[in-house]
Amino acid sequence: MKQTLIIITALMLVVGFSSGQEPIDGNTYNTVQIGDQVWMAENLKVMHYRNGDPIPTGHSNKDWTNQQTGAYAVYDENESNADTYGYLYNWYAVNDSRNIAPEGWHVPTDEEWMELEMHLGMSQSQAESEFERGTNEGSKLAGNADLWTNGALVNDSEFGTSGFNALPGGFRRSGSGDYGGMGDKGYFWSSTKISRYGGIRRTLNYSNSVVTRLESGMLAGFPIRCIRD
Repeated sequence: MKQTLIIITALMLVVGFSSGQEPIDGNTYNTVQIGDQVWMAENLKVMHYRNGDPIPTGHSNKDWTNQQTGAYAVYDENESNADTYGYLYNWYAVNDSRNIAPEGWHVPTDEEWMELEMHLGMSQSQAESEFERGTNEGSKLAGNADLWTNGALVNDSEFGTSGFNALPGGFRRSGSGDYGGMGDKGYFWSSTKISRYGGIRRTLNYSNSVVTRLESGMLAGFPIRCIRD
């Protein structure tokens, strides 16, 4: 089936406001329209919920693995990584009623991720399946080849064509609290809870051009991409 991509890159916009209309954390984000959806074209980097409450951070590996509330981390505790890749959030932060997304935005559901994937060429049956799915939708979603380990993802002829600009920001492990995957993998939470233990996430891998859909434990630390309400 022939797919038509509608991609409009917006100007830098301040999208984080509190009820008093003051910017939360002073963040600005590039945005991109893909089909009927408008996404942030950068990973989320907020230190506060929408109401201004701080999101806890600075946890040791042991403390990270025992969290039962929202938290975020900086990959390898190096703030320069956050400048490029944003923060890593556990699923408790994703699901917190105080809202981690700026006003007018939200963490995408699993179904909204599937809509994006199908617009880029994935069939519905592929989108609804688990593990590695599709053909080269991962390559289309990815961006900034210089940050990715060389492999099938960046070598696909349609690498970066969606404007989504997914980056290999890695993750923080739920079982040990250590970090891994930077340069090789890009992870993204959905807001969809699949069991009492975990939520659904997406993964891009430098070694292939597809998109992986799997459950992850709530203590894993992944980046977040927001979608407009």
